[in-house]
Amino acid sequence: MEAHATHAHEEQSLNRLSVSATLHCMTGCVIGEVLGLVISNALGWSVMPSLVLAIALAFFFGYLLTSIPLFRANLALGAIIPIVLATDTFSITVMEIIENLTMLLFPGAMDAALDELLFWGPMALGFAIAFPFVFLVNRALLRRGKGHALVHDFHH
Repeated sequence: MEAHATHAHEEQSLNRLSVSATLHCMTGCVIGEVLGLVISNALGWSVMPSLVLAIALAFFFGYLLTSIPLFRANLALGAIIPIVLATDTFSITVMEIIENLTMLLFPGAMDAALDELLFWGPMALGFAIAFPFVFLVNRALLRRGKGHALVHDFHH
């Protein structure tokens, strides 16, 4: 019975850490996506340059958020870069694919003005759809000692 309780506790802990990693990924992606799409929308850019900017900024902010505790721990940039790439690349990629496909497939979303629900609704929907998939990605990585497991100790 005690082994079952220990396993259940480990699963809960893994799930909690996976949710935390997914929320972290989502935060960077949301900052980058919103900023990128707001900038490109304000500048009247077409869909492709808008997506490129939004995706680039999503990766930038995702990596930046992971880097902050590593910089605070006085790690050198040369040590931080491979950790950040290994930690976030896969989860950000999954998040971005799902979120941007949602925006592209939702009629009129990419052409909507910033003050329209047609702009913000599909974006929120895309992140909501992506969350469980990215959770599973992060959970699988964490179970193997990869992903956010590489930086977890630096977040405290």
